[in-house]
Amino acid sequence: MDWYTAQTPLIIGHRGASADAPENTLAAFGLAAELGADGVELDVRLSADGEVVVIHDATVERTTNGRGRVRDLRTAELQALDAGMEQNIPTLDDVFLAFGPSLLYNVELKDFGLTDGGLAVAVADRIEAYHLENQVVVSSFNPLAVRRARKHLSRSTMVAVIWEGGPRWLRHLGARAEADHPHYSLVDEDYMVWARENGFRVHVWTVDEPAEAQRLAALGVHGIITNKPELIREALGR
Repeated sequence: MDWYTAQTPLIIGHRGASADAPENTLAAFGLAAELGADGVELDVRLSADGEVVVIHDATVERTTNGRGRVRDLRTAELQALDAGMEQNIPTLDDVFLAFGPSLLYNVELKDFGLTDGGLAVAVADRIEAYHLENQVVVSSFNPLAVRRARKHLSRSTMVAVIWEGGPRWLRHLGARAEADHPHYSLVDEDYMVWARENGFRVHVWTVDEPAEAQRLAALGVHGIITNKPELIREALGR
């Protein structure tokens, strides 16, 4: 199974099955797989010692019992924190080791800088180390981060721009992306015509309403990112 050949629309667990397990944890990713998700979306940042860690926020307060900025804490310090349900903050290695090629991965770079802080090349290195080039899409809200990722990744690995407003063309200016990740509310027939004309795979976020998932599937989106993979899978008759 890979992003190009699997049955569509793919069902991708947003930070895992995050409606029912702590987000961005091995428990959430494992539950997503159990509930029939084709893959998982996860967020990555660099720790103080340069490891790729899986966490959404720049700080640890919301999702753990700790305090501080991710970039100021070493991996061991981050993994000592409680993320709920006896889970900790995993590294990208932890995720790839646990699930390997059994899942697809949408790895979102939480990189908003104008210059490369090393996250893109670190992620590319981990993907190559686990031979998951066909199983991963690397995405970001920052088109510059997407462009940096494209330089370091195999051509087998798609890159994608995430967005929720503003001109479509501007989002992709210089990004060299193969996929587009819009907020689901932006997707209609006109949008799908534009995406097809530009050759983009379309993976929408974050859809938890069955009727909305059915509408998007009928329009021909390639993937649906959801907090509730079982509910959406059932809505689509998967």
